[in-house]
Amino acid sequence: MARKLFGTDGVRGVAGKPPLDPATITALGMALAETLQHDGLGGRPVLIGMDTRESGPWIAAQVSEGLQARGIETRFAGVVTTPGVAYLTRTGGFAAGVMISASHNPFEDNGIKVFAATGYKLPDNEELAIEERIFELLPAIPGQQTAHALRQDFAVRPYLDFLLSTLSARLGGMNLVLDCGNGAASTLAPELFREAGAHVTAMNAAPDGRNINLNSGALHVEGLRRAVVELGADAGVAFDGDADRAILIAGSGRIVDGDATMLVAARRLKADGHLKGDMVVATVMSNLGLEKALARTGIAMDRTPVGDKYVLEEMLRRDAAIGGEQSGHVIFREYATTGDGMLTALKTLETCVREQRTLDELTADFTVFPQKLVNVRVAERKPLEQLPRVVEEIRLAETELDGSGRVLVRFSGTEPLARVMVEAADHEQVDRWTERIANAIRSELG
Repeated sequence: MARKLFGTDGVRGVAGKPPLDPATITALGMALAETLQHDGLGGRPVLIGMDTRESGPWIAAQVSEGLQARGIETRFAGVVTTPGVAYLTRTGGFAAGVMISASHNPFEDNGIKVFAATGYKLPDNEELAIEERIFELLPAIPGQQTAHALRQDFAVRPYLDFLLSTLSARLGGMNLVLDCGNGAASTLAPELFREAGAHVTAMNAAPDGRNINLNSGALHVEGLRRAVVELGADAGVAFDGDADRAILIAGSGRIVDGDATMLVAARRLKADGHLKGDMVVATVMSNLGLEKALARTGIAMDRTPVGDKYVLEEMLRRDAAIGGEQSGHVIFREYATTGDGMLTALKTLETCVREQRTLDELTADFTVFPQKLVNVRVAERKPLEQLPRVVEEIRLAETELDGSGRVLVRFSGTEPLARVMVEAADHEQVDRWTERIANAIRSELG
């Protein structure tokens, strides 16, 4: 059965409207509590954290009320990153962890992410069981907000201490600019990087409940690029709203995205003898340039569907040490159960110090192949093999590219769209084949 509430990253929507209305949130807390009781975890509390959205406090309170209504106590970490909740959950003896965040979305949105006691996100079957119980509980739950605001009663400090403990070299006076996106990293990141030895200039670190991700952070790095160049900084780091991802900026202003970060990390891990299987797990959207740069160092790359959940599943299956997404969501499995923007930045900048090379130098041989993505609106979804003209255009494109490029055609899981991506060393080839394949889809499914 398909899930109706939980997506690939928890429950998400507009705060105050289904599925993030008070009744559904309370039911979620109750259903989670019943699951924990059934699993023998009823004697342990649940940790709750949130990012800086104005809806965070009341959503956290409603979740807590639902949990307590079914006999599960809660502790509240206040404003903290998503990976911070994951870490504190697995090390603090909690039955589960709940993060209130919609990641990189605007402030009107919010979401609920649930972590098991292990620090990993709940498996699909458990989310489905919780969903089914939510719908059973809903008719008897009041529709208005009923919970009282929570007081922070659990310290985040152990998480920062853990991050610092992962360093084998301090950042030694490195001059950094941090764009905190007015999100969960606004206080934590400047404190962390200063303690790591860096000189820090923080920007977009004054959240007001409504400015999270607003023209700032990991999805809007132009301001950070300007600041890094104007200040002559060694590097910049941009976090998204819940700081589970990071995009770095080299001293030249060059964007160091998740692909480039994975390249730096994989090479360092290989040199240290910690890159299990000499492989990296990435998604179908990671640039072909990453695959070729890794290959030059004797490192293979395995691709998964888009979504950090799928990356982690494959990492666990292959026992891989590093994996992630172009978006900056990178998982260092030795240290974390989920992507962690602050950890990613720490480990990348630590490599600069250990190798006495700049980010520009570490990524100098990473050539980004031109890539184009076109969305084609379709009247229906059919298996590609049932679309002969589309199949033929893809075959012709792949024959011409002959291993020097990629073609990816897939249907959106949430919209009536077919997504066509072509990647090659030549812009003309990218434009021509993207348009030819898109036209074939329009003619057969338009």
